[in-house]
Amino acid sequence: MTGLIDWAAERARMVLAFVVLSLMAGGYAYSNLPKEGEPDIEIPALFVSVSFPGISAEDAETLLVKPMETELADLDNLKKLSSLAAESYAGVALEFEFGWDKTTVMADVRDAMSKAETKFPSGFESYSINEINFSEFPILIVNLTGDVPERTMYRVAKDLQDRIESLDSVLEAGIAGNRDEMVEVIIDPLRLESYNVTAAELINVVTNNNLLVAAGEVETEQGSFSVKIPSSFDEPQDVYSLPVKINGQRVVTLGDLAEYSPDL
Repeated sequence: MTGLIDWAAERARMVLAFVVLSLMAGGYAYSNLPKEGEPDIEIPALFVSVSFPGISAEDAETLLVKPMETELADLDNLKKLSSLAAESYAGVALEFEFGWDKTTVMADVRDAMSKAETKFPSGFESYSINEINFSEFPILIVNLTGDVPERTMYRVAKDLQDRIESLDSVLEAGIAGNRDEMVEVIIDPLRLESYNVTAAELINVVTNNNLLVAAGEVETEQGSFSVKIPSSFDEPQDVYSLPVKINGQRVVTLGDLAEYSPDL
């Protein structure tokens, strides 16, 4: 060790030149190194979900999860497989080794799911394959709290969403935690009987009217105009005023047959 120190001390200029050249080479390499402020980190994992309305968690495990596990367990480079069964739903999480070929793996998973589909009972809707991508995760989360009604909080959040999305650097701003408003309609059987309206007729009227029907185009000398028939429910009063049946000279509305209350 002493000899090495003596050798460096005798050649101090050469050693300093070597250090300077090393620093210059490192600075040049760093300046030309590709850098990203928000790198797209690829996680070797997939999640396969199957929707089956009405199936119980126990049946979902037996009829959906087991066939998927059998077919997906033989995939190449599969590191870990975990499953989930719930009411009307089943899912399988797949974790692969790093260095995977995503395109090839996705194709293999689709082939395996095609085989598993043949073992599913009739009635399942479809399956979806989702990949985990950190670029889709929110970068900033804003929480709103306050001693105000829920509708007031939602209006404030909606206004804040519009303002944030108007910024040039923001791609999308979503709202979570809000509940969809609902209208509770309580049918009076005595009124149905008095107006001679059956429950099936009432359900058909409500279903067939809550639609937005496109009626084509109308061509005139000024140009062509698209025509639509708006019959979707926008306000609670639209539900209350829905015509159900003509009884003599009077139009029977849903408000004549039921009571309703807007609620969240």
